[in-house]
Amino acid sequence: MRKSEYAIQRCKIMSTLQKMLAGKWKLEILYYISVHDIHRFGELRRCIVEINESSLSKQLRELQADGFLHRQDFNEIPPRVEYTLTDFGKSFISVLDYMKEWGDSNLKGL
Repeated sequence: MRKSEYAIQRCKIMSTLQKMLAGKWKLEILYYISVHDIHRFGELRRCIVEINESSLSKQLRELQADGFLHRQDFNEIPPRVEYTLTDFGKSFISVLDYMKEWGDSNLKGL
């Protein structure tokens, strides 16, 4: 049985989203940058204490490559780099807000 064109497209979109947001820390990184206005590597590292530096760097690079984040290097000594949401990333905030609201309502005992 062949999949309908709609089913193929639907799966393609969900598969793409899953690939873009795969990674243990990506949603949490986006949450801290968007909701808590945290933009520096060290600040993110202190908020997500379980993440190691290489994982944080990798996840930030992937979020940047997928268009969620903009990385600005100020070319200063000591190095200063800030991450901000792109317009694409900002468009995802309502999804994060809904996920947080859903979690608050349904995952209270965890």
